[in-house]
Amino acid sequence: MLIFIENTPRVYAWGSTDAIPELLGRAPTGEPQAELWLGTHPAAPAQLAKASARPRTLLDLVAGDPERYGVDGGPLPFLLKVLGIGAPLSLQVHPDRAQAAAGFAAEEAAGIPRDAPERNYGDANHKPELLVALSEVTALSGFRPLPEVREDLRRLAEAARVSGDGAGAAELVAVAARLAGEDAEAVRRAFLDWAFGDDDAAGRALAALARIATAAEPAGAGPTEDAAPSDRLAALAALVAAHPGDPGVLVALLLHHVRLAPGEAVFLRARQLHAYLGGIAVEVMASSDNVLRAGLTRKHVDIAELCRIVDAGDLVEPRLPAERLGPGLVAWRPDVPDFQLLRARLCDPEREDPAARAAHGAAEAAAEVELAAEHPVVLVVTEGRVRVERVGGDAAGLAEVATARRGQSLYVSAGEPIRLSGHGDVFLATVGDGYAGASGDEYTEPRVEPRDP
Repeated sequence: MLIFIENTPRVYAWGSTDAIPELLGRAPTGEPQAELWLGTHPAAPAQLAKASARPRTLLDLVAGDPERYGVDGGPLPFLLKVLGIGAPLSLQVHPDRAQAAAGFAAEEAAGIPRDAPERNYGDANHKPELLVALSEVTALSGFRPLPEVREDLRRLAEAARVSGDGAGAAELVAVAARLAGEDAEAVRRAFLDWAFGDDDAAGRALAALARIATAAEPAGAGPTEDAAPSDRLAALAALVAAHPGDPGVLVALLLHHVRLAPGEAVFLRARQLHAYLGGIAVEVMASSDNVLRAGLTRKHVDIAELCRIVDAGDLVEPRLPAERLGPGLVAWRPDVPDFQLLRARLCDPEREDPAARAAHGAAEAAAEVELAAEHPVVLVVTEGRVRVERVGGDAAGLAEVATARRGQSLYVSAGEPIRLSGHGDVFLATVGDGYAGASGDEYTEPRVEPRDP
């Protein structure tokens, strides 16, 4: 079946006031609309659009016939989102499977309500995630090599010295010294304990970093070979402005600063420290809402728990390149079974003039794309208008066809392949290669409330 789905955007402080409304073709409400959820996660399941007089969710549909509409007799193991990032998110990690199961069980046993602000584990699932940029997106994504961090601190210290801030320079040199050592993971864990602890030296270092990052044109930080990268300085300045006095700004120095062009992606495994800073994106993840925060937020933080579960190793490369599957079709396939994300780029040569085709990226587009639907698919159209057709029709031989415009979403049940045509971009989420779910387990519907990342 091809079923239109929709949802109410989640309102969080870091959201954009106009990005998601513009995608959906709606007038902005003035609220910071941060996330549009398109899946079966019980915190905010997608609604079946115009299904009946009585509202029904995609979770209701799956619960009513999990073998037909679910995956291995249960809900979707992935969650597709659209993100409108108007301000930096919190510095955060997500647990792996074992950590999530243990944390969820412990909080359940302790009687902590699932919608309590101090709750860390809203479910028992892990949460690796993949983000693909729709606009330019900036992010802090995983730990970078410590020599790079020390070199940036050296440059910042020199900029402070040249500007006359000798005390600040000394504090930044001392920070660099803390990041020396053969065991990089141990060094990082010690640094997290120090930065988030009560040592006055951390406060002085943060103040020094804030002074140099927010200077209009800090000496030594311009476009020279010996300068700290301007992108990172701009990101630090934005974090200082948004969260003055937050030690998470110091920790941000340890992370890769990534600038994604539209169509580029980052993949973050569970336990990797990160914070998205700005932009519009499509995101797919394991179906979970578990978030542990340590800074850059006014929400609940649990520094001890985050430091316990974080992966303190190097992330060699946060970017994940797309794999070209054929004309008009690319895929991002991280080595997790819960999800993969595909993008079909379609171009109708009879409707678009040469200039429009060039602007749309017609060299990457196809008039028609066909792909398998052995498992359920959730799709969202991000540009143009797309026709979705079930190849061969439904089980009775009747044609299944839907036309979705920009901002509209569809759930596609497992079955025969689907054929896409029209003009525009459509993102499609489904399970990853080798998915093995809890086949035969009894379906249950947990009740949880969504929480602000």
